[in-house]
Amino acid sequence: MDVIVQAVGLTKQVISGDSPLTILHDVSFSVEAGESLAIVGASGSGKSTLLGLLAGLDVPSSGSVLLQGEDMFALDEDGRARLRGKLAGFVFQSFQLLPALNALENVMLPLELAGEKDAHQRAADSLQQVGLTARAHHLPKHLSGGEQQRVALARAFVTQPKILFADEPTGNLDAATGSQVIELMLELNRAQGTTLILVTHDESLAGRCAKQLRLAAGRMMQ
Repeated sequence: MDVIVQAVGLTKQVISGDSPLTILHDVSFSVEAGESLAIVGASGSGKSTLLGLLAGLDVPSSGSVLLQGEDMFALDEDGRARLRGKLAGFVFQSFQLLPALNALENVMLPLELAGEKDAHQRAADSLQQVGLTARAHHLPKHLSGGEQQRVALARAFVTQPKILFADEPTGNLDAATGSQVIELMLELNRAQGTTLILVTHDESLAGRCAKQLRLAAGRMMQ
């Protein structure tokens, strides 16, 4: 298999008061194309920091991340944004839908930003995949939390990303809704061959992924 994401010696320090605080310490691992990886650990263990570094949303104090063999941090911010745009989709705990756009328009947005011609049809197909055709013209405020997260999934997958980064995707959902969203995410992961990297404190969700990476106080546990 091809390695699609590789972390090499990732360290992240911030200045806290007068002294440096190490949030992540020398983390190295690789993920193969099509794999699913759960990053787990207690609150404050560095999970979301690690995800932000893998996606190039944040810059490490030292170390590197290679996405499809390309060193994220050898690129400037625009270069990282282009690489992300080409390879990655995102799902967040807080859904991040635009309140003034209906479900269909929210899903169309990344396609329109990329100048794709068939945005309307592809977005409609993507909403159908997550079972929300009937809610296509509803604004986010008229959708339940579970429906909003399914719209966010449809938006993340509509560009057919090679990698999907998900940060606590079920964190704001009740157990039953959360497990539906998990099923959907893993199903889309299999159907599209997307590499799935997610941060979660939900052990049952982590157990559904092919691999788990456990962090404790910023260090990888074997």
